[in-house]
Parts: sequence; structure tokens; C-alpha cells
Amino acid sequence: MIRRAPRWWLVLAALTGLSAWLYLRPVRASDGPLAFDGATMGTTYRVVLGGRADGKTVTAEQLRALQRGVDSLLVGVNASMSTYDATSELSRFNARIDTTAVPISAPLAEVLRVSLAVHAATDGAFDVTVGPLVDAWGFGPAARPADALPPSLRDSLRAFVGSALLEVNGESLRKRDPRVRVDLSAVAKGYAVDVVSDWLSANGAADHLVEIGGEMQARGRNVRGEPFRVGIEDPDPDRRRVRFAIALSDRALASSGNYRNFVDLDGVRYAHTIDPVRGAPVQHTLLAVSVLHARCADADAWATALMVVGPERAWALAEANDLDVGLLISTGPGEVSERFTDGFRAAVLPSPLQGTPSP
Repeated sequence: MIRRAPRWWLVLAALTGLSAWLYLRPVRASDGPLAFDGATMGTTYRVVLGGRADGKTVTAEQLRALQRGVDSLLVGVNASMSTYDATSELSRFNARIDTTAVPISAPLAEVLRVSLAVHAATDGAFDVTVGPLVDAWGFGPAARPADALPPSLRDSLRAFVGSALLEVNGESLRKRDPRVRVDLSAVAKGYAVDVVSDWLSANGAADHLVEIGGEMQARGRNVRGEPFRVGIEDPDPDRRRVRFAIALSDRALASSGNYRNFVDLDGVRYAHTIDPVRGAPVQHTLLAVSVLHARCADADAWATALMVVGPERAWALAEANDLDVGLLISTGPGEVSERFTDGFRAAVLPSPLQGTPSP
């Protein structure tokens, strides 16, 4: 899968730099700030409030209370799903060397449910157990190898890579092979976005945009009474700029890219997207994927899965699963084509922002 940049998680799939970000200047009203941000999961988060057309103000204390609540929620997700915190729920499960079923929390069960559903729908392209292969190809925390992974080692690692080796039964989880380890980095940020967005809606902030490491969920309208605007990055490995903008309201957006992180082995350049079925980096022309979905956890997982399978199969999967997606495809050196489903195209703003510098 695609490796995300953060140092905090052993990442299975992520952006090579954020291919989507908030296209927003810091928002402040004359009567007080309407945004806050912080650090989480080895990256950053940002919350932007909207919907102030009713004339009500947001006090500094109210904003601080919202941020305290959000920080607490994110600490909870961390404590459940971190792979760098040895005391987290997931780390304790990964450390087990048996195949006994263990109880798990409802949040962990939910993220696994989403992961296994996308795994099944993609015939294994999305796989939360692919970490050993990611590491072996040189995209983990260890030093990169000098040579390509030999087929014999690849096959030996594939013996304990595969979500079929996990058994989730309600709120219990077990390994069918004690060597299996789970990394939810390709879905947990999206899940955290959903958790924060749901909490804000329940606590008087119905209009908002939540972003964590490039994954985001918008509810309602911004301070101008319009959908929130977010930018999709041009897949240029040498510079950061917005290719086009999306109007986002009551939907989630997740993006994955495959155009910056490479490793050169035996004279061959390998992109960091690992196909868990083949056990090797992918070789196709899909540079970046963006997915619109009702829930950010699903969008996050699907963006990774589609990045693994390549442009043609990604399009077929989008149609078969009624997904709204945007694909950026290499058509030659320095040339990129766009392929949008009708639902995704409807969200693209009519005035493109191509060339706008990244914030």
C-alpha cells in the first residue's frame, strides 16, 4: 500500500505529501477566531467552524472548550490504534504470539470492519497486515535495502500477510497466524476525522470542516454560507500547487498519491505503493486518487485501495461500488490526464485554481 509521511505510525498507505489540503486562509471573524489546530498521529489537524450567518459569535472560551474536546477524542483514538505506542490496544494485540481471541473496543472493531469490507471488495488490494512487505521493500523505518526483494523472501513474508488471517467476531479479534500484525494507518486518520466531526455536530458546532493529515469531513457551510473549499494537489514531484478545487459540504474527502516517494534498487525505480497480493511495488500510471464518501474512514481506505490497483481497475471498482472518485493518470513525461466520475465532477469548482501555491 501507499506509505504516508508521518513518523508516528508505521504507515501502510498514505499520501506522498498531502495531495489534498484546506484551500483556506486562517479564518477569523471580527468577534473572535473560528478555527483551531494542533498535532496528532504524527501529523496535524485543523478544525474550521462556519455557519455564522445567524449573527451569533463564538467566544474564545467556547473555542478553547471545543479544542479540549477534540484533543481528548484524538488521544483516545491514539490509545486504541497507535502502532508506535507500545501500550496502545492495537500494539498489545500485535505483541501477542498466540491465536487466542481477545476482546477489543468498539472503535477498533469498527475500523477493522471498514478495513475488511474494503479488503473483500477489492480482492485484497487493501490490506492492513501488509506492513512486513512495506518494510522489506525499504519504505518502513529501517534502512533501505541495496537490492530488490528476492522472490523467496517475498513469498516467505506473504505467508503471514493477508487480512484473511484476521478473524473479527463482534468485538473480539484473533490472529490465525501469530506472526500477523495489524497497522491501521491507512484508515485510522479517516476514522478520527469522523469521530471529531460527529462530536462537533453533537456539541453545537454543526457547521465545520475537520482535516487530519489531508483527510477531511465537511458538515454544513463555511462562514460565507458556501460549501467549504479544498484543493487537490497537482501530482508534480518537484513543486506543490493546487490543480483544482472541490466544494465540500456534508461529505468526506480522502486522497492518496504515488509520485514522490521512491526507492532505487538494482537500477530500477520502485514507487512506494505495495500491492499486498503480489508482494511487490505496483507498476502502473495512476499518480493520485481522491474519493468522496459519506464517511471519511471509508474514503480513506478506498483511496488507498484504488491507488494500489491502477487506473483501469480503479475505475471499474468505482463504478461497481458507486464511488465518486477523481483519478490523475500519467500519460507521458510531465503529462497528466484527469478522469472523474459524474458525482466527483459535480463537486469540482468551475474556476480551477491550477498554479496556486501550496500553503
